[in-house]
Amino acid sequence: MPAEVVATLAPAPGQVVADCTLGGAGHARLLLERISPGGTLIGLDRDPDAIANARQVLAPWKGQTHLLARNFVQLPETLAELGIERLDGILADLGLSLHHLEASGRGFSFQRDEPLDMRMDPRSGPTAADLIRDLTAEELGRLFKEFGEERHARGIARRIVAARRRAPVATSAQLADLVAGPGRTRPGRLHPATRIFMALRIAVNRELEDLERFLASAPGLLRPGGRLCVLAFHSLEDRLVKQAFRRLERPCTCPPRAPVCTCGAVPMARVLTPKPLRPTPAEVAANPLARSTRLRAIERLKAQ
Repeated sequence: MPAEVVATLAPAPGQVVADCTLGGAGHARLLLERISPGGTLIGLDRDPDAIANARQVLAPWKGQTHLLARNFVQLPETLAELGIERLDGILADLGLSLHHLEASGRGFSFQRDEPLDMRMDPRSGPTAADLIRDLTAEELGRLFKEFGEERHARGIARRIVAARRRAPVATSAQLADLVAGPGRTRPGRLHPATRIFMALRIAVNRELEDLERFLASAPGLLRPGGRLCVLAFHSLEDRLVKQAFRRLERPCTCPPRAPVCTCGAVPMARVLTPKPLRPTPAEVAANPLARSTRLRAIERLKAQ
């Protein structure tokens, strides 16, 4: 949703903005075109491959960019290191990039036969194969249910544990075949492994925990009038974003039937998207990966 992102953030020449999930750097390029001349972009991504790609894509704006291989939860300390106090705009695109799915070789896609890694940052943390090997059937079932919202979580977990007794489950194709089982794959239907792969990826990368930390700190980094835009791709992410933005706009903790507010809580931001923006049919036709995108945004209010 590049057009919607630009329209929502409304970047202008001379502004300082942060793209906290560079990915293929498409959004960053559009932002730089609009904050030039004189603007600055801070670009973060936990994947070193994304940073290497961004240095090429954004080479024409080399003097206006700070590109760092970091998790977006590190935005506050990054700004402190750069001597930047406040931002005019912050973007977080929580989706997987095409590079992850098609070229990373880390097993993000069940349509490929690759090592079952799934780490966005290949330098740290356990892999998906480690979780498949080490977790009990009960723990795997809970993971698939909580992060994948998978109805057959327990049965799939038991099947995985039985299979790993015979041989390690080490590749994406092995896991996809194991999850699908005989007769579960039907043309035009969601592949049975879709939710399992999503759950493992979320767990490996601690995505929901990191998103909560990011949402707690990012709004405070905006100057008055600055905007935060988040693109979510599944209900678990979108729910966290929606709730966090609602609390910023309506922070009152008084009982619902209290005649007047006595808690003294002051709104920090206003919600720009009462309902999330969704991609147009034309964009979905051109890019099927965009079909589940939900865009939400807030604007920082002036201090009371």
